[in-house]
Amino acid sequence: MTEQPADDQGAASADAGREYRIGELARAAGVPVRTLRYYQERKLLPPPRREGRIGLYSEDHLARLRMIGNLLERGHTLEGIRELLSAWEQGRDIGTVLGVEKVATAPWSNEVPVTMTLDELAELFPGEVNPESVERAVSSGVIEVDGDRVTHWSRRQLEATVTLVRAGVPLAEVLAAGQQLQRSMDELAAMFVRLIADHVVGDFEEQDLGDLTETLARLRPGAQVTVEAGFARAMDRQVRAAIDQLLGRLTSP
Repeated sequence: MTEQPADDQGAASADAGREYRIGELARAAGVPVRTLRYYQERKLLPPPRREGRIGLYSEDHLARLRMIGNLLERGHTLEGIRELLSAWEQGRDIGTVLGVEKVATAPWSNEVPVTMTLDELAELFPGEVNPESVERAVSSGVIEVDGDRVTHWSRRQLEATVTLVRAGVPLAEVLAAGQQLQRSMDELAAMFVRLIADHVVGDFEEQDLGDLTETLARLRPGAQVTVEAGFARAMDRQVRAAIDQLLGRLTSP
């Protein structure tokens, strides 16, 4: 093993013990001073050591600022970052904590959005596209409009809507049904989240976070299968009931 020269050891020790005034720390971290003060107000950054009226920040402050910047680039909110840093301070490995977060917040669908012009959208639904229907679709989160460009969140759902309208269902009725379905899906999703939060995540302090990550990963497909199977079974019941009712009318004297 090569011994580090005494001069290098002294330089490393000096760097490790370096302290910064607030302007120096802001420049080293590449953030404005006002941002640094805001982080302190939000309890993201510990207070500095004081020498009289001068605040002195350490390399630990700089490391934390860089971590905050990296987490912001990954899409975390400041509140989420505060919770992650709190877990880190309690001795948890932040990489493991981020692994849990990644599994929990990964997209639950692989829907492919589709973008077109308003005229192209109108061609798909002749006589059905008007300011009212567009506004309803926007408020429902089905489409986003940017000038003359329209983006539908799901190509598959758009194709299903086209099929329904061409079969004779008015677009307004499809949109109304979609809003009702979304409300039901939100309630169902909230129920699943409560179950997982109360009975799995609620006890995570008593178990290894790596195990929690694996558990959440296993639960994801199970939740989706439960919803798909339940909806398919409900459709079987409703279609059978509708057919029985139709046959009853046709065979009645």
